[in-house]
Amino acid sequence: MKLLITRPLPDAVLDAARARFDVTVRESTLPLTADELRASLRDYDLVLPTLGDRYQADVFADVPAPRARMLANFGVGYNHIDVAAARAAGLQVSNTPGAVTDATADIALTLMLMTARRAGEGERMVRAGLWEGWHPTQMLGMHLSGKRLGVIGMGRIGKAIARRAQAGFGMEVVFFNRSPVADAGVPARQVTLEEAMAADVVVLAVPGGKETHHLVNAGTLAHMKPHAILVNISRGDVVDEAALAEALTGGRIAGAGLDVYEFEPKIHPALMALENVTLLPHLGTAALEVRSNMGMMAVDNLLAFADGRDLPNPV
Repeated sequence: MKLLITRPLPDAVLDAARARFDVTVRESTLPLTADELRASLRDYDLVLPTLGDRYQADVFADVPAPRARMLANFGVGYNHIDVAAARAAGLQVSNTPGAVTDATADIALTLMLMTARRAGEGERMVRAGLWEGWHPTQMLGMHLSGKRLGVIGMGRIGKAIARRAQAGFGMEVVFFNRSPVADAGVPARQVTLEEAMAADVVVLAVPGGKETHHLVNAGTLAHMKPHAILVNISRGDVVDEAALAEALTGGRIAGAGLDVYEFEPKIHPALMALENVTLLPHLGTAALEVRSNMGMMAVDNLLAFADGRDLPNPV
């Protein structure tokens, strides 16, 4: 079976795929173009796509009889794939849950600490040669210990963030989730979105998609406190970046830590100019062992499909 892997992946993953399939690895690190998306459905039996490869309804409509039978997504998030349209075209879709949980939670804590303690701003000061030495009131930030954390989205990643915050910093945890959560894994209260947004630190851990597009907007940001910070490790378009920039420049919230962006890789110019914003280049799962585990999980789904078995991780 012919397999297209749309981006370079760790060698161990490629070796595992080549042991079973006729593999083509696309060398570009950019998302598939419109023509490439359609060609992938016509020319390959299987595709291993990832973030940004936009398999939307129009792509399937333009290839009414696709050769491809499966999209094994590299990543837990799959809002770039119209799953209903894929199924209607006869394709199965899988993802890689679990493999990304701890690494993404770690980045959330990284952003919480960097933003609360002004670490990015401080590093820029040192590198620019502007640091004149320690003094008692220099770069005073927020002390995280004992503060209230509001988690928006209490799935695997939200629970992992809550565990770290509660065990490591003794934070009080409240959370908003669209459905009831029987066990948050830590002492925590399920509250309204408005109450969760009123925490000292708010972390977004919801999936992407139509239901969560601009979940954080001018209205929800208005519930945040002037000393609070917002962290986003979910999907960029969960946040209305223009509204966030306005809240930050107006002093209505104290800071933000972002690993994902609404129009990635483009970033709102106002956010780029602000010292109280920590900006990371989508590092959520950027560790070799994590990316390797994600790739092996995607290959396992492909192998199951090829063998006629149930997919381990169907969407």
